[in-house]
Amino acid sequence: MRGQIKSTVSADMIVLHTPTEMRQWSKSREAENASVGFVPTMGALHDGHMRLLALSQANNEFTVLSIFVNPTQFNNPSDFDKYPRTLDADLSLAETAGVDVVYAPTPLLMYPDGFDTSIDPGQISRSMEGEFRPGHFQGVATVVIKLLNAVQPNRLYLGQKDYQQLGVLRHVVTDLDLAVEVVGAPTVRDTDGLALSSRNVRLTAKHRELAPIIFMALSTALSEFQRGERSAIALRTAVLEVLSSEPECVIEYVSVVDAVSLSSIEEIVNPCVICVAVQFGDVRLIDNIQLESQSR
Repeated sequence: MRGQIKSTVSADMIVLHTPTEMRQWSKSREAENASVGFVPTMGALHDGHMRLLALSQANNEFTVLSIFVNPTQFNNPSDFDKYPRTLDADLSLAETAGVDVVYAPTPLLMYPDGFDTSIDPGQISRSMEGEFRPGHFQGVATVVIKLLNAVQPNRLYLGQKDYQQLGVLRHVVTDLDLAVEVVGAPTVRDTDGLALSSRNVRLTAKHRELAPIIFMALSTALSEFQRGERSAIALRTAVLEVLSSEPECVIEYVSVVDAVSLSSIEEIVNPCVICVAVQFGDVRLIDNIQLESQSR
């Protein structure tokens, strides 16, 4: 089957560029009753993406990786311009990882002249990233729906580092009755605790050395929680105190939210998440830590 569609990399990995080609391939897999896992990315692949691909490969017969730097989810044009684009290296990594298909559409194919449709995910997208990045989740939801329509996977794999994004997309999939299972995978961290992100390569040497304070702050709150603290205000304060101790770390928000609804809470009864966004120089980093009720 794979040989019927031209590969631009090898006989084993296909690179497709149009929605029509992607759907053609997916329909062939559906006819074979074969399961397809899908990992959407904006490229600049790292070990976190590799973990998602491995998870997909372990649970599906085929794995599709998309690479598309989506302009509609950037509220800051400079951030979009500076986002790392490493397509050749990404294709090499994908081939080594055993990916079956890379879907790499062009901006014009994703957003042709006259395109003006967007998906508003609702209240779950208003806080945190939604507050500091207006329009961000409309862009995320719209592009992911377009990608899902082309790939038509059985399972969608997303990392928990972008916890609000995971929650928003689960919400959209449920509300729109999409026939795809959303699978969240644990955050992958460097040895010093910094969550892996495509943006990390833009950190200066000094800021890269300082950035692990984010995980240090979150871990401090986790320790307080494990010792019995259930006040969201107290846990948020613990995170803020650690982050504030580093002058180079500019805090955007620290939020303690319900793990499902992502609404702010005052007292921790159900599983919750502490979400953080900070800046080091012109690089914006996000992270989170989950506080499970069984830790009581």
